[in-house]
Amino acid sequence: MSKRLQEQVNLITDMLEKNSDSSVSGFLESMSPAEISRVMESLPLDLRRPFWEQVTLLKKGEVLLELQGILRRSLIKQTDEDELIACLSVMQMDEIADLDDDLPMSVVSAMVNTMDIQRRERYEKVKLYPDDVAGGLMDVDATAVRGDVSFSAVFRYLRRLRQREGSLPEHLDSLMVIDRHNRFMGTLPLSHLVSYDASTTVSDVMICNVVGITPLTSALEVTRIFEDQDLLSAPVIDDKGYLVGRITVDDVINVIRDQADREVLGRAGLDQHEDMFAPVINSSLRRAIWLGINLLTAFLAAWVIGLFEGSIEKMVALAVLMPVVASMGGVAGSQTLTLVTRGMALDQISRRNIWKLAAHELAIGGFNGVFWAGVVTMVAYYWFNDLKLGLVFGSAMLIVIFTGALVGTFIPLILKRIGVDPALAGGVVLTTATDAIGFFAFLGLATIMLF
Repeated sequence: MSKRLQEQVNLITDMLEKNSDSSVSGFLESMSPAEISRVMESLPLDLRRPFWEQVTLLKKGEVLLELQGILRRSLIKQTDEDELIACLSVMQMDEIADLDDDLPMSVVSAMVNTMDIQRRERYEKVKLYPDDVAGGLMDVDATAVRGDVSFSAVFRYLRRLRQREGSLPEHLDSLMVIDRHNRFMGTLPLSHLVSYDASTTVSDVMICNVVGITPLTSALEVTRIFEDQDLLSAPVIDDKGYLVGRITVDDVINVIRDQADREVLGRAGLDQHEDMFAPVINSSLRRAIWLGINLLTAFLAAWVIGLFEGSIEKMVALAVLMPVVASMGGVAGSQTLTLVTRGMALDQISRRNIWKLAAHELAIGGFNGVFWAGVVTMVAYYWFNDLKLGLVFGSAMLIVIFTGALVGTFIPLILKRIGVDPALAGGVVLTTATDAIGFFAFLGLATIMLF
């Protein structure tokens, strides 16, 4: 939590506990919807409703859009339907489409009925696409001008647009240029409007070599296009060349944030939309599933240890050194697993380079395995004054580090092939494999060489 957010949460908590609603309302005027959403997620359950009641209608829709799913649905249930409709009336079509799955059907129906024909068509166009593709991210209210008009006509159009809508569209860095049939031709940066004479024709100075994104392009691919091209906005064009919408950098930032949250929380078996102050029973049930899976994997490792119970009884040093073997294998594997999972997310891994990547990771595992095997052999020898024990320990260390590299490389690929998210399940599978193989190698070698 940033220092600014901490100060906001502390101040608002004090105000709410003192029932100082007017102070909260005044403080909220200077906060953006994103800041309000972060404060909301940081507040305990008993303070959320009074805080929500102080948020103005103009901001409530934007705040709902920023909130994670569980909390969003909770606040929607606490909000009057007429108030929800008023919130949605000032939002863009793509924003409404992102929310409507969480809204009551009566609110959605009432909202659609209040739309004019043009807004209804735009809303239905956005709803054709899922949220994880370009069509679901785009704003259909793309500000477009004809290529055969002059700059003076463009100025008149922008003035009328501002008068009608109250402001120009957010993140408007360029205008989309189309022909009379709505086919995309290029873009006109706003900087050009102040750099050329008013009599200049749009088609004479527009940028033609613009990256066009198809509506079914994945959201992750969209983020890579924006990153590679340093874009602030990009047109969405269908397969026939018609302009259907515009994606802006704020949409891309949301995708990046959601992806990061999903990966970080997924490694711990938590839902992407986990709420810090969600009801205890609900959170317990969600986490119990992954605790159960981890318990099963722990029992598997314990079963492997149980196979060599007699050897452990004869030499206590084996029990002392076992955790070291498992830990080193897990760390080595997680390094490779993280690298490969990231490469898959960025589409950097293909059939052409996977075997070279595997060889690279196995070479690293072999090098580190040999090095650290030598180190732990000497440590065990000086610690327990037993060269054979040191050699067993070192050999097991080599095996488990090499195994970690092997498993970390191929487990994400196998999981993806069978339709399981590597970011979610990769860590559990890796831990199971390195623990079981590490214990088996260490205790098996000890049984063969020491007894």
